[in-house]
Order: sequence, then structure tokens, then C-alpha cells
Amino acid sequence: MNTDAVEKKRSRLSSYEFRPVHAPDEWRSTLGLFDDPHVLQSWVWGAFKSRWGWTATRLALLDLTGQEEPNAAAMILKRRVPRLPITVLYVPRGPIFDYSDPDLRLTVLSKLEEWARQEGAVFIKIDPEVVRAVGAETKELDPVGEALVGDLTARGWRFSNDQIQFRNTVLLNLDADEETILAEMKQKTRYNIRLAGRRDVCVRQGTTADFNLIADMYVETAGRDEFAIRPRDYYLDAWQTLYDAGLLMPFIAEYQGEPLGMVLIVRSGRRAIYMYGASRDKERKRMPNYLLQWEAIRWAKAVGCREYDFWGAPDDFVETDRLWGVWRFKSGFNGQVVRHIGAWDYPTRPFMYWLYTVILPKYLAYLRRR
Repeated sequence: MNTDAVEKKRSRLSSYEFRPVHAPDEWRSTLGLFDDPHVLQSWVWGAFKSRWGWTATRLALLDLTGQEEPNAAAMILKRRVPRLPITVLYVPRGPIFDYSDPDLRLTVLSKLEEWARQEGAVFIKIDPEVVRAVGAETKELDPVGEALVGDLTARGWRFSNDQIQFRNTVLLNLDADEETILAEMKQKTRYNIRLAGRRDVCVRQGTTADFNLIADMYVETAGRDEFAIRPRDYYLDAWQTLYDAGLLMPFIAEYQGEPLGMVLIVRSGRRAIYMYGASRDKERKRMPNYLLQWEAIRWAKAVGCREYDFWGAPDDFVETDRLWGVWRFKSGFNGQVVRHIGAWDYPTRPFMYWLYTVILPKYLAYLRRR
């Protein structure tokens, strides 16, 4: 890079600054400047995480040369690892800005790196919803996603072994009418939706009074399907927080008053996200989960959402992938697979990062075996 280019870059970086946002209304206004910021960047999600070991800092990137509106936004969660002198930073489903702007991409990454160093963190993790490719088998890569991956790699960011959110998902477009959406599903899925109705499965909207029941089903599902979950109170707090903010709607499938399954749908801008779900082994032949999803989709469309996010798809579309069975169910609704770039870490202290990401997991696995 020649001298003029270096000076130009320094001048551009010095004209930008991250400034904290301290008020909920101001943060909502900031996020409102961008297209569909994710609910995990919302004020209420940061407030919830602050009750569970994290500190939330909301930052707006301002151009000090006179532009009044922020160019980017990032809610950064900070946590000190118990019993270790380690602090980590995480930007869930962020940062938020126009990723097609190459200069802004480099500016935001540089400012995040600078913030991580100032905070003394071992690393900072980001996992923005930037598309890498569309389709389960497509090999055509999105140019913006590829450019971002190139920038991250060149600056020393590392694809993370700890993908906290699902990297890939399935999105169902809700612009068509209900009959068309249903007609475009796979025949077996349509059949099972109708079968559930014929076999007297009923789906109702839940309230906060149902959260303990929902938690019971979630614990039961985790035990049966052998996936790790957080403490029960964590989920009760999360659900109550989102419900009180008008962002969450529970749906419960029942047969003769007996609960069979549930889904919790979270509104995120113009998208409805199937963020939590659970089912019981009882009456599975009545296909309650199909009707649950259909009623949730109908609700999402009725309240003005443009997309229904099935929240999770395989990393690799092969039968050995841990989400293959889930994918077979979701694929019947005829949504579109969207692959994102995934989570990336910027290590500010490489040796400590190695200890945290390589040695500590091995040690914890050893303790579990003991």
C-alpha cells in the first residue's frame, strides 16, 4: 500500500468513533435506521443477558466529520470467565451496517478490534446475518459474503469453533396468501397438517401462565434428544422478557386437553423466528408438530411478518449432520435454505485465545469423563 493510501486510510478511521448509547429509546431509534436488525441486538435482549453474567454495551458508529446519523450499530456483550482472568466479547447477530460498502466494512472491523483491545478481552466474536450462499446444494457464493470473509481472514479473524447461533437456516416467504403457501409445501407435509386436524389436535396461543408447562416440555425434549440446555430459570426469564416486550408468542398443541408440543415464536422486525420448540412422545401419530408450525406461520403472516425463520439447518447437508432429522421435517414446508458466514473471532491475546478455545474444552471434557 502506497503512502497516500495509508494516510487516506488513517484519516478515514480517525473520523469515525464508537459512542455508547445509554437509553432504550435512543437505541431503538438507532436500530430503526437499518433494515431488520435482529432481535438479539435489541435493548431487551441485552437487558436479559445482563441478568445472566453478561454486561451489555450498545455502540453507535458516528462519522465525526458532520454526518448526524450512525453508520453502524453493535450491542456488545462482555463476560468474565468464572475463576479465570479472561474476558470475552460477543456481538450476537451483529454488528449491523451496510456490508456491501467495502470502506465501511473495514472501518467497522477496525473499530471492533480497537474496542476489544481497550476492553482487555481475549477475543471478540461476531456472527452477523450475512449471506454466504442460498440453497442446500448451491455452489454459487454471494459476493458480499465472500468479500466480508476475505476481509476477516486478511485482518486476522478466525472462523470460530464455537458457533453460538445456527450458521444456516430455512426462510419461508410469507408474501403469498395462505392457500398458496400451503399448496407449495410438500404433499406429505400438507397431509400431516390436515391429519392433525382430523385427529382432533388443537393449537392454542399460550400466555405467561403456560411458561412452566413449556419449560417442562423443553427439559423433557432435551433429555430425549440429548442436547444440552441452560438452567430452567434462564429460559423462564428469557421468555417472560420477550413476552412482556410484545416480541414472543407461545403456541401449544393439545389433544383432549393434554399438551403434546409447543413452539415459541419471536418477532424480529418483519421476521418471525421459531426460536424454541419441544414435543412429547405422547400421541405422535396425530402429527401435532406439523399443525403447530402451520398455525405459527398463519399467525406470523396475520401480524405482518414477511418471513418465517425456522431457526436452524445443517452445517453440511448430509445424513450424518446433527440437524439432519430436523432438516427433513423443516424441508417439507418448502422454505429456502440460507447459509451465513457464521461466527468469527478476533483474538487480541493469541496465547490466551488458544488456551480458552483449545485447552480449556479438552480439560472440561476430561472432567466430565471423570
